Amino acid sequence: MKVLVPVKRVVDYNVKVRVKPDQTGVDLTNVKMSMNPFCEIAVEEAVRLREKGVATEVVAVSIGPQQAQETLRTALAIGADRAILVQTNDDLEPLAVAKVLKAVVGEEKPDLVVMGKQAIDGDNNATGQMLAALLEWPQATFASAIEVSGGKAKVTREVDGGLQTLELDLPAVVTADLRLNEPRYASLPNIMKAKKKPLDVKELASLGVDAQPRLKVLKVTEPPKRGGGVKVETAADLVMKLKNEAGVL
Repeated sequence: MKVLVPVKRVVDYNVKVRVKPDQTGVDLTNVKMSMNPFCEIAVEEAVRLREKGVATEVVAVSIGPQQAQETLRTALAIGADRAILVQTNDDLEPLAVAKVLKAVVGEEKPDLVVMGKQAIDGDNNATGQMLAALLEWPQATFASAIEVSGGKAKVTREVDGGLQTLELDLPAVVTADLRLNEPRYASLPNIMKAKKKPLDVKELASLGVDAQPRLKVLKVTEPPKRGGGVKVETAADLVMKLKNEAGVL
């Protein structure tokens, strides 16, 4: 069974994001980039499926600039068998990403796509659902547990009221939530081995996908700075401030 794992190169989660002075987007100059944390969880889960003998091959795929090869090498160091980079300098919208992934799925013919539920840059939480719709495959989002056997996947997913368990016929799309697993650290020997694993580079144009943007960013601004808090002496003072100053009562 082949598992395809899309991964995204994003600003490292420890970095404080800065907005460009002209408010056209986020300033990425000299900013540390890394694999999206939810994508890392998806890679770990796919590798665990292979270690259990359920999967036979794990293929990581990323869509982005040449530097995204570093992200794919991280996936290879975690345990993916090979990687594919669809190279483009454009920042694709979720629908365009889903279309590109559909084309890759058409070439690779995986039995299961495991991906992060969302990226921490756009926070769209849309690509997995769009990919499943384009492929007409069953989907399970926000997965906290995955079991695969007999051509079916049993997925426990996190919902507002607790947990929901679904059984999907393969092929299917599953998006990983935070509690699915804890990704392993890539050891130095595995990092060195990752340099020798195959990494194919394709140009976006070669896939024949319409990746034209449907949205236009008008302005990007930082959230308003929070003011300092104040101490109150009594509950009555608290109610008064909430009512007369904060206007929430």
